[in-house]
Amino acid sequence: MDLLLLLKAALLGVVEGVTEFIPVSSTGHLILVQDWLGFTGRKENAFMIFIQLGAILAVVWLYRRKFIGVVRNLHREPAARGLVLNLIIGTLPAVVIGLPTEKWIEAHFFRPVPVALAFAMGGLAILLIERWYKTPEVDSVDRIPIKKALGVGLIQVLAIIFPGTSRSGATIMGGLALGLSRTAAMEFSFFLAIPAMLGASIIKLYKVRELLSAADIPLFTVGFIVSFLSALIVIRGLLSYVSRKSFVPFAWYRIFFGALILVLYWNRSAF
Repeated sequence: MDLLLLLKAALLGVVEGVTEFIPVSSTGHLILVQDWLGFTGRKENAFMIFIQLGAILAVVWLYRRKFIGVVRNLHREPAARGLVLNLIIGTLPAVVIGLPTEKWIEAHFFRPVPVALAFAMGGLAILLIERWYKTPEVDSVDRIPIKKALGVGLIQVLAIIFPGTSRSGATIMGGLALGLSRTAAMEFSFFLAIPAMLGASIIKLYKVRELLSAADIPLFTVGFIVSFLSALIVIRGLLSYVSRKSFVPFAWYRIFFGALILVLYWNRSAF
């Protein structure tokens, strides 16, 4: 296996793990880094899908005790059943809207300039939500009403329709706008990522299964492991960060980065 190719896999794994759960759009960053590295093609896109599973595994690992508790107590604790129901309700909009529109969205919006515009608009949305954010109505992920879970799920669709919006950004900030505490919004965003990303990854990988071979195992393994470890570090740091500060720095980063991409790609047929 080419060492340079493995280094690209590691770099993309870092980008996925670092950006997946913070409100800056992992898809947007990966599209751009893929372009810069010349790491494009159907097999390369399959790799990008696969390393998302590493980031998902990080959430499962960090919250393993909670998930085990939910499974064990599902038949006797209303809170456990409520969380599972909320995850189902929150995932439905992505399934109903995301699957039928997937090919059209990839054909029209998976390019640098649309991604850059979504970056900037998402940054402005974060600034507005943070300015209007008041005392939360819901302080725990176990107490989220069904209507608010559905609301977060509907907002998540924005990230499907407009690459660069950020799935985590849409769900976290959507949760804040709907009255969730920072920790509740962030944890629900983490948990909602599991069915949404896992289902999408399995479907997409199945569609390109004929492109993959045993020779690809080292490449995919490096990306997966690096993505997993990077996501572990970021999730732990983010939980500590949001307990003390707002998401405003992420908003300014999005606006700056979006503007930079627009400048770089404006005249390069990136529309």
